[in-house]
This record gives sequence, C-alpha cells and structure tokens, in this order.
Amino acid sequence: MVKSESAIQTEENTVVRMAGIVKRFPGVLANDHVDFELKRGEIHALLGENGAGKSTLMNILAGLYRPDEGEIIIRGEVENFSSPRDAINAGIGMVHQHFMLVPSQTVTENVLLGLDEPRFFMRLKEYDTKIASLSEQFGLKVDPKANIWQLSVGEQQRVEILKMLYRGAEVLIMDEPTAVLAPQEIKGLFEILRSMTEQGKSIIFISHKLNEVVEIADRISVLRRGKATANGLSSEGVTTKELARQMVGREVIFRLEKQASNPGDIVLDVRKVFAENDKGLSALSGLSLQVRAGEIVGVAGVAGNGQRELAQLISGLRNCAQGEILLHNEKISNRSTLYGIEQGMAYVPEDRTQVGSAPNLSVTDNVIMKTYRQPPISRGGLLDMSQANRFAEELKLAYDIIVPTVDTPVRLLSGGNLQRVILAREISGRPDFMVAVQPTRGLDVGAIEGVHRLLLAQRDEGAGVLLVSEELEELFALSDRIYVIYEGKIMGEVNIGLEEPSDQVVDMIGLMMTGTPMEKIGEGL
Repeated sequence: MVKSESAIQTEENTVVRMAGIVKRFPGVLANDHVDFELKRGEIHALLGENGAGKSTLMNILAGLYRPDEGEIIIRGEVENFSSPRDAINAGIGMVHQHFMLVPSQTVTENVLLGLDEPRFFMRLKEYDTKIASLSEQFGLKVDPKANIWQLSVGEQQRVEILKMLYRGAEVLIMDEPTAVLAPQEIKGLFEILRSMTEQGKSIIFISHKLNEVVEIADRISVLRRGKATANGLSSEGVTTKELARQMVGREVIFRLEKQASNPGDIVLDVRKVFAENDKGLSALSGLSLQVRAGEIVGVAGVAGNGQRELAQLISGLRNCAQGEILLHNEKISNRSTLYGIEQGMAYVPEDRTQVGSAPNLSVTDNVIMKTYRQPPISRGGLLDMSQANRFAEELKLAYDIIVPTVDTPVRLLSGGNLQRVILAREISGRPDFMVAVQPTRGLDVGAIEGVHRLLLAQRDEGAGVLLVSEELEELFALSDRIYVIYEGKIMGEVNIGLEEPSDQVVDMIGLMMTGTPMEKIGEGL
C-alpha cells in the first residue's frame, strides 16, 4: 500500500507528544520514561509483547490512567486528563477491541449514547441524517436506522469509529482493530483508515499482526519491558523479522517447519449437529466435520458464526438439539465433560481466565485439575500436595512458565504464561484428541511461537487437533485441512500443503467466511 503524503510531517504538525511517561503499579514498572509522538495525518503503529506497557501507555493517553511522571502535550498544550471525557474533549478517542455497543439499539442511538445533546427529545430523524452524512464523509458505510444486532462485525466496528468521530475525535487509538475481521473486511478497514488520515485525522494502531503493521503504518514504535526499543521508526523497508526482534529481543520463527501429515483413523466425527446459542437462536445448522489422528484440522470463520458453540458441544459444555458427536466411535454429545476427559480429550477454551483456569487458585491447583483423582497426586482419596507441587514444578520447567513459585495465583500471570499453564495441564495428560480455541489470542509473537510448537508436537505424536481460530495466518501455518464456517454451516473444506497458500486460496477462504459456499466460487484450485 502506498504511504500517504500527509505522513511526511514537519515538527509543527505534531498532534500528540508524550514525554518521559512513567507509570508504576505494585511491583511493576509498566512505563519507564517512555516518549511517543504522533503527527497529523499519519498512522503510527504501537507494538510490544504482552506486558510491555503499550496498553498502559494508551490508557494514559485515553484518560483511563494518570501518569506518575511525564507530560502529555496535545497540539502544544500540556494536558492533565482525569477521565476519558477529558481526553475526548481534547480530541482523543479509543476504539476498543471488544465493542461497547447496545445490541438492541440502533446505530444512531448508540452514537448518541452518553452525550448531553439531544437532551429531552431524541429527534432521531434529524440525527439519522447527521450520522449518515458523517459515515459518507469517511467511507463508513452503515445504516443509521439498523439495530446493532443486525450488523456484521465489520459494520459494528464502523459504528465504534463513528461514535468517536461524532464526538470530535482528531486522534483515534485502534486496539487490535483487525482481530475479528475477515480478509475482505480488513482491506475495507484499511481503506477507511487511509481516507481518515487524508482528511487530517491521526491514528494509533495497536496490533500483534506484524504484516498488517508493515502494510498500513507510516511509522512504528516498539515497547519492550516498559521501555521504547524503537521510536517513530519509518515503516519503509522495515521487515517483520526486525520488528519481532525489537519486540522480544531475539529471533522469532514465524512459520515453523512441519512434516507432511500422515493421518490415521477418524478420532472425532461430528454428524449433522444442531445447537442454539445463549439467546436461544440457531447457532449450528446441520454441521458435520471429521478429525483424524495425526492431523491438525482448522476451523476458519469470522467471530460469532458458531465456532464457540461447536467447541462447547464437543467438550460437553453445551447440548446438541439434533445430531451426534463421536470420539473414538463413542458418543460424547450430551454427556458430561468428565466423560470426554475419560475418552482422551483435552480442551483449551477461548476464555483462558474465566473458563480455562481458576484465577484465585495457584499454579499447582490449576495444573492438577484433571489429575487430582489419580495417583501419585491422590492417595487413598486424599491429595498429596508434595506430589502435586513436584508435578507443578516439572511442568513449570518443561513449559517455560515464568512465575516466582508454583504457589502464585494464576490471576497474577501474563496472558502468555497463563496459556502455558493451561496447555501444560491439558497436554501432560497425553490426550489423543484436543480442541484448541483461539489458543494465541492476545499473545505476542514470542508466546505465539511457543504455543504453535506445542500444538505441532501433539500432531506429530499422533493426536488429532481441532484448531478454532480467527487468525488465518495461524490456520495456514498449522493446519493440514481447513473447514470454513458461516452462520453455523460449513461452507467448504480446503487442503493445506506445507508451503504458503496461494492468493487464490486465501481469496476463496475469505469469500467462504463471508457466506459464499465453495461450490459457488468455482473450481480450479
């Protein structure tokens, strides 16, 4: 993508300057004298590992935190934000990764929510027109009268951007904006962001996807352990390997070498299952798929198309309305989670905090959750805590879990370390089938590499793995086959070789992710 001419700025075009920012939390120096500068009309990417301090820095700019030291200078004026409202009044708006919208209300109602005007009478027709005009100005195509629940994920993101623009934001902080978008939607978002910068807006782009950063950003800053290792680096000519090295301090392997798969017998057989979501609406409609021993089978799809419900059906957390699920030819649908565990299943859930772990319990307590009934951890119906701690120490070393002691509550761990605890627990039981849902969501490139190694090791040891992910790069790197899901149905299946997939394959999967069945796309791949 050609960089915008407006990205070549002079000193007086600086919109935001953060100078010497220091932020401390108990036992943690989150930001250590960090400098950051944003110019008018540019897209400035902010990178860093989990815990590097980038979210803290942006929360300070957005008015959620106050710095312990340092200054925030907006258009030459020193500002002291005590709330997000102060930041908005200064033209700083943040679009969070998880949208903050009211599904039952219209686009216009969501944009107006929390504002002082209109005060007593909504006058929705008048404001529908205003918001339609604003959306047209910036290429944010969305129907002001539509209810949020009727919109796609990409359209909902546009509403979040409209909320900030309507409030007069000149600077937009975009937190992982492509995490839930299909390839075509990402392309559309990038066009929108470029349109905004051409009209003088400035954007801070927080992302873990280095390829996207190189494509969209004009300049790049990198934080590592609270300090800036690169500050305002031009994206021209920079490589993803160089950025990864700046982030983690070592070489990172993006695509691990894997051997050709040699699939064995069918391990998991999902047969025409139907299920409802938490709202009682249809989530899965006659979905079928299979996983064999010694292969990784990916499930690709935009968030909210039944992936969560599928994983819960398989793991025993949700019941089938129709159809059945077999594991080693044993019916596991509508059975307890314990039954699935006894049949050799491991489960890495999407929500690692509330579902995958018990946050207030220790590392030891979390890693023995599936083995506490068995010797040597259980003796005569009683827990042998010395054996449990020994087991936890072994896993801590084997899985490189960075934690002071195994008695530490897991709520104090970073996302990457918590994910290692969950994987250690699940893999140590030597499962022959694993469901892994968004196993690297929110992790930095170093942690992602470690998780990918563990999943490939399971496959190479003969286990079948069902990988549910919204990251196409991850699916391409790990999967032997990919099913594409849309509105609870399988749109098609694609075999993935050892090489990078062609643009044609990527485009085909993108079309299926947005609802086009494979048979309608055409053959020739």
